[in-house]
Amino acid sequence: MEPHFAEVQAHYDLSDDFFGLFQDPSRTYSCAYYERDDMTLAEAQLAKIDLALGKLELQPGMTLLDIGCGWGSVMRRAVEKYDVNVIGLTLSRNQHAFAQKLLDGLDTERSRRVLLHGWEEFHEPVDRIISIEAIEAFPQERYAPFFKSCASLLPEGGRMVIQAILGHPLKRWPEMGIPIVMTDLRFMRFIAKEIFPGGSIPCDDDITGLSAQAGLTTERTQLLDEHYVRTLDTWAEALEANHDAAVAATSEEVYERYMKYLTGCSDFFRRGISQLGQFTLVKS
Repeated sequence: MEPHFAEVQAHYDLSDDFFGLFQDPSRTYSCAYYERDDMTLAEAQLAKIDLALGKLELQPGMTLLDIGCGWGSVMRRAVEKYDVNVIGLTLSRNQHAFAQKLLDGLDTERSRRVLLHGWEEFHEPVDRIISIEAIEAFPQERYAPFFKSCASLLPEGGRMVIQAILGHPLKRWPEMGIPIVMTDLRFMRFIAKEIFPGGSIPCDDDITGLSAQAGLTTERTQLLDEHYVRTLDTWAEALEANHDAAVAATSEEVYERYMKYLTGCSDFFRRGISQLGQFTLVKS
């Protein structure tokens, strides 16, 4: 059960400057929540973070574990809004350094730790867990151990929010009115090989079924598909507008690869091939 550092770092340690060209200033790299049509990307990312944190029933002094903490925006908000201690786990060296510096700058007495560890290596009890679009980086055989590990860290009644990109087994596609065509299969192969090597996309049954086996009850499922279409389109527009800076930070090949990734994923969410779910789990 060694964490897959190399695969994750191949994506997230590409270049902080490159990602910053299309992310909002908080460096949030997941689906935003456009609570109002007139929201900016930054406002919608904060709304998503608040939506997720609000489901955890956080109280001052609790300890929140963020699995796949990214550049630290969720932990910062949790400290500032809920006065909690935070622990972040990431396999990215760049994210580890960025997030720890961000949290160190907060005016609080609460503890703020960012660890260059996988969940497989973490065994401390916590009060709440959040994981925003991290499970997609896990191989499918680790889903069940992941939920068992999370359940073991939580107290009775402890809460967990997991946000995940969801796919559908191919056998479901015809009944959903989605034709199986080679262009879509090739795009899925492109994502698996060139964007997120070593990862896999769960279906809704993977989340609800495997978490239930671990002793976690699904209290609520909220789908945010249309919000990811707008998020991805906004990212793609920003990256395109910053073409020259993106090439300078990486290369033309990387720029083209990420434009294909962002626009293709937007198309998948628009057509219902992909979904985005935010699941509230409670240890029973």
